[in-house]
Amino acid sequence: MIRFATVGTSPITDNVIEVIHEHPGATFVGTVSRDAERGARFTAEHGGERAFPTVEQAASAPDIDAVYLGSPNACHAEQALACIAAGKHVLIEKPVCACAREAREVFSASRAAGVVALEAMRPLHDPAFARAHELFSELGPIRRACIRFGKYSSRYDDILGGRPSNIFDCGLASGALMDIGVYCIEPALALFGKPRVIAASAALLDPSTRPLTHGPIDGAGDALLSYDGFTASVHWSKITQDFASTQIEGERATLTLDSISIPTAARIDYRGNAGRQDAKYSAAGVAERTERIELPHVANSMCYELSDFLGAVEAVREGGDIESAPCGPLGTLGQLQDLSITALELMDEIRRQIGVTFPADAA
Repeated sequence: MIRFATVGTSPITDNVIEVIHEHPGATFVGTVSRDAERGARFTAEHGGERAFPTVEQAASAPDIDAVYLGSPNACHAEQALACIAAGKHVLIEKPVCACAREAREVFSASRAAGVVALEAMRPLHDPAFARAHELFSELGPIRRACIRFGKYSSRYDDILGGRPSNIFDCGLASGALMDIGVYCIEPALALFGKPRVIAASAALLDPSTRPLTHGPIDGAGDALLSYDGFTASVHWSKITQDFASTQIEGERATLTLDSISIPTAARIDYRGNAGRQDAKYSAAGVAERTERIELPHVANSMCYELSDFLGAVEAVREGGDIESAPCGPLGTLGQLQDLSITALELMDEIRRQIGVTFPADAA
């Protein structure tokens, strides 16, 4: 039985605690909050035993085996290192750290300590994502992909109303890329590997908001990833609503996913025979045959990342090599850690190109 403490009281922590309760190999002990009353209330509401005033106290508790970090991105590295130093396994909400340098430090420390450190990146553990990847065999040579995720945030309304928000704050290593763009970048890397070249652009929040955001910060953005023989674009936004789908185009067929973060349905459109067109109007993009595919899904897909995390912990407890511990459909713990680092390397470069900097960049 893996006994968890959690850090953070946001809805994402609610979701994690829900799947902890549902898993027979895990139990929730309590949450960390600087506000003692809030922490006690949150812990009690979620069926825990006691709250913790600091991460260090949770990490040093003998009845805690693992800590879930749902804190702001800028806090992840310091908190993860404190837990690792105390011999605790850590499940860290995406993105795993504020920058690639911090991620390398966290994963290096976890390997040295013999504990599991895993980024909680839902789609990479979801059987639906793995099934969608299997469908690539139907597409023929892939030539173009468009991966997108845009969701208007109420936190943007806070900024427009003159109120600070931890979602748009350079000091907390946030912004649209870090909060929602990572759901595009990391799956793209998992599907296609590291690109040869990346070119990015972004819609930054109005300069008048910078007393609240503590520097230039992105509300929406795009990046073009160049590969040998094909190209992929990724699009993210927290200041508009994106109604388009993710699409992967092959020479033989095109795969469309209803969502990149929580895919539940897919469609394959087979192109049919090509024909010449004259100058008259003709409908474009008509498929010869369409196949609709329902992907496996559950009410709370965080159950998959929790299950893979617990599986890796069990493998390490049994004496297995930490980097080769099985960790879901994409491979081993070491492979997933490498993917997390590569994603942050790309995001560091995107931020450099669009002019968004965090305190961690100066270290």
